[in-house]
Amino acid sequence: MHVGHDPQPALAGSALVIGGGIVGLCSALRLRQLGLRTTLIDPMALPSGASYGNAGHIAVEQVEPLASWATIRSAPRRLFAFGGALDVRDPLASAPWMARFVHAASPSGFHAGREALRGLLDRALPAWHALVGELQRPDLLRSDGHVVLWESGRSARLRRDVWMSADIGSASVRDLDRGELDEFAGLLRQRPAGGVRFAGTGQVADPTRMLQALREAFDQAGGESVQGCVRGIAVEGGRAVAILDDGQRLSADLVLVAAGVASGELMASIGPRPPLIAERGYHLQWRQHGWPEDMPPVVFEDRSMIVTRFDGGLRAAGFVEFATNARLPADPRKWVALRSHVDALGLPTSANADEWFGARPTLPDYLPAIGRSMCASNLLYAFGHQHLGLTLAPVTSEIVSALAIGLEPMVSLAPFDLQRFQRSTGARK
Repeated sequence: MHVGHDPQPALAGSALVIGGGIVGLCSALRLRQLGLRTTLIDPMALPSGASYGNAGHIAVEQVEPLASWATIRSAPRRLFAFGGALDVRDPLASAPWMARFVHAASPSGFHAGREALRGLLDRALPAWHALVGELQRPDLLRSDGHVVLWESGRSARLRRDVWMSADIGSASVRDLDRGELDEFAGLLRQRPAGGVRFAGTGQVADPTRMLQALREAFDQAGGESVQGCVRGIAVEGGRAVAILDDGQRLSADLVLVAAGVASGELMASIGPRPPLIAERGYHLQWRQHGWPEDMPPVVFEDRSMIVTRFDGGLRAAGFVEFATNARLPADPRKWVALRSHVDALGLPTSANADEWFGARPTLPDYLPAIGRSMCASNLLYAFGHQHLGLTLAPVTSEIVSALAIGLEPMVSLAPFDLQRFQRSTGARK
């Protein structure tokens, strides 16, 4: 299989990518295509984290950061204790992160975050099309938009007005017509009270197949993979060195930290700890179901649940569960709640479903961390993409490749620099 342009041998050097999720894989492939001798380190032989368990939605419409006063005002009624999708597993330990979140939700913080996200999201879907084109796998990407449905007349009126007035970037939105609502009435137990359809958004055909295609492309381009866990980073002679669990030390001309939630501990081993939290999600997936083949992702907004048909089955995903410790065991009540939503809606699923939960790496301003570390001359980072990891992976890899060869990235990286948290801490003192 041909994969984009051939590696350029004129560029000497080596790269070490820590993390085999979607951001790490896309970045490793780009670095190898530049001609860097690239090694990818990942503890998992098969994809199992948030890059696998997400809803598959390429969410270019989510320009407005979740760090906002609107999110804060709505939080009490969305708590899991009251039947909602929001939960905090360790409230006391999460308090410092929440304080930073409130600070980032100020009008000035929200405006700055929106402009920063717009610069990335406007480029997200074109970057995805370019990637699947290089892979010669256009079947892995669908650009059919998505649907949002409401079950009550009140929520249909209120939430429609919200979406119609929201900043949705390059996407567009329209009301569902009667025929479209009739189609959902035939699929669900109850006719929706209303809904809208977005254009300009997309989905991956199947997260597992996408990750496998990227890994195969990386291998065929001459990349090397190491299955192992990086327990820390050391700085030797001003340069970052990765230390594996077995004590092995790996060095390279360029080291990229793209390890999702684990990135916080890695960065903390050589400098200030980023305020990264595990924002955990849950899903159920049915291999046998009766959902239409051409149906785009459907958000049941009253239930904070998204349903996506993949090549490998029908997936219902939801919940925002904050935990400072990503290793906390799953809360089985979340799967029970998802199952009850599916049954209440009358979705055409079988009895048996595969269960999954995993952690999105989230920073309190809901912006990713992308840039060059001040702690080591060869250290780059790309993590903290919250709900937008899948959406922003290809464009993030383009930024990483620009940094690797000393080019100016296509967007300003100032809003994504980890130093922003040191500056904001100082401002509050």
